[in-house]
Amino acid sequence: MSWGIELWDQFDNLEKHTQWGIDILEKYIKFVKERTEIELSYAKQLRNLSKKYQPKKNSKEEEEYRYTACQAFLATLNEMNDYAGQHELISENMTSQIIVELVRYVQELKQERKSHFHDGRKAQQHIEMCWKQLESSKRRFERDCKEADRAQQYFEKMDADINVTKADVEKARQQAQTRHQMAEDSKTDYSSILQKFNHEQHEYYHTHVPNIFQKIQEMEERRIVRIGESVKTYAELDRQVIPIIGKCLDGIVKAAESIDPKNDSQLVVEAYKSGFEPPGDIEFEDYTQPMKRTVSDNSLSNSRGEGKSELKFGGKSKGKLWPFIKKNKLMSLLTSPHQPPPPPPASASPSAVPNGPQSPKQQKEPLSHRFNEFMTSKPKIHCFRSLKRGLSLKLGATPEDFSNLPPEQRRKKLQQKVDELNKEIQKEMDQRDAIAKMKDVYLKNPQMGDPTSLDHKLAEVGHNIDKLRLETQKFEAWLAEVEGRLPARSDQARRQSGMYEAQNAPSVNNCAQDRESPDGSYTEEQSQESEVKVLATDFDDEFDDEEPLPAIGTCKALYTFEGQNEGTISVVEGETLYVIEEDKGDGWTRIRRNEDEEGYVPTSYVEVYLDKNAKDC
Repeated sequence: MSWGIELWDQFDNLEKHTQWGIDILEKYIKFVKERTEIELSYAKQLRNLSKKYQPKKNSKEEEEYRYTACQAFLATLNEMNDYAGQHELISENMTSQIIVELVRYVQELKQERKSHFHDGRKAQQHIEMCWKQLESSKRRFERDCKEADRAQQYFEKMDADINVTKADVEKARQQAQTRHQMAEDSKTDYSSILQKFNHEQHEYYHTHVPNIFQKIQEMEERRIVRIGESVKTYAELDRQVIPIIGKCLDGIVKAAESIDPKNDSQLVVEAYKSGFEPPGDIEFEDYTQPMKRTVSDNSLSNSRGEGKSELKFGGKSKGKLWPFIKKNKLMSLLTSPHQPPPPPPASASPSAVPNGPQSPKQQKEPLSHRFNEFMTSKPKIHCFRSLKRGLSLKLGATPEDFSNLPPEQRRKKLQQKVDELNKEIQKEMDQRDAIAKMKDVYLKNPQMGDPTSLDHKLAEVGHNIDKLRLETQKFEAWLAEVEGRLPARSDQARRQSGMYEAQNAPSVNNCAQDRESPDGSYTEEQSQESEVKVLATDFDDEFDDEEPLPAIGTCKALYTFEGQNEGTISVVEGETLYVIEEDKGDGWTRIRRNEDEEGYVPTSYVEVYLDKNAKDC
């Protein structure tokens, strides 16, 4: 099948058809170009989506991504970013391998098509010119034949007329011969031109047109093949990224499978664990028995006229401790019983008399007496500095030693700070080593630089290292202090856990000698907070010069007690000590060995002898 043979007379239709083929190719190029724009837009939207949900640096969101579920989500965002990259790759490959190539091919195709149809028109014009020559020679031959025939007829007429002279007859004869000769020449010329035209026409329809149309056919078939190859490339470019996209999806599935709810639960424990133990059971207070409480020097009735320690509950001039304590917190301090002390040993030591006297059993005091004790007890006041620090925490200042945090959280923060400081030290040391090496190079090659110019930098780096090391030692000391307290859960810590609030507990360590520190939280009105600032100024000197509590009696240790926990004191069986605060119903008695050693021991471990004069004060 050849267009030159089958379509020899369809030059114009072939011209239209090949132009339509080029239009189809350009339309396909436009389609692929729009596809690449869609891929780029889709990739951009995916990247923006992934970026939108990425955790912000140095924010709370970044800490949340410790959990495996959040890590799976973060892995999904990262995989979607890679997924978007594959769509960008599709766009780039389609642009370089399809659009660019086809645009260049279309230009070449247009030039080739133009050349072929130019040759076809040239051959067509040539045959048309030959046809015109043939027609012209044919008309001339026809005219000459007619002229010769008329000249012959005129000669015969003149020759038959007797009245015509011989000269006129001869003239007519010569005229007829001339016309006959011209007719013969026209005939010869017409015959020659006709033969030439027939030859040219044969060449045109059997050689030139078939060759030109064959080239046009080949050109069109190459165009069709090129479109097919481009369509195949279009599919292959999509197929090439499918494995990578599959890996992205596999990564998302793997991230989903890595979610560990148990691990996330453990992370929640690590994030919010306070290190305290829950408070024990509340003891029953029997108000049916008559109250047998010895009035001490810290009772409300004897302290109303004491000046500095006078604390009035209610009224305009509030007590110096009340502005820091919420009402519900106050009631918790007044009514919550302390954790029970450890029971005495099951078998008494040989020196202990089985039926010997035990420590006086203290009656459970009613709420009103505990309330009076809380209002008037002087030892409570020396925690005022801690209260001020708690208030400063509320106002936004975070203590350097993280003492506002629970023990477990404080340990983690301190450990994190130590690690950061160690990294900074290592960085400074690396910088120092680099400067030292540069100085050695300058010493060996003075033309490269002045070695003394680096001395100032070395000194500055050394100063920074020393400063960081001192800072590290400070935080390591705090860390050692916290880690030393965490393993042993004392009764004191258990009592404090009942009063602890997660936001503010700055004075747990500073008020260890007080069994209950009323600085758990500070949420009073602004007027109360301003009052605190005035109180802080008034009481600073009193806190610094505070006198020890007076002894109200003596006691003898019935059993040996190892006071390993904060706030307690160790005693040896048979030892005699001073009592400075009697049992308030929680099972603990505060004693003193000397001016520097005091603390709490279980009441059941000692035999108390109260001084009557001290009780009557």
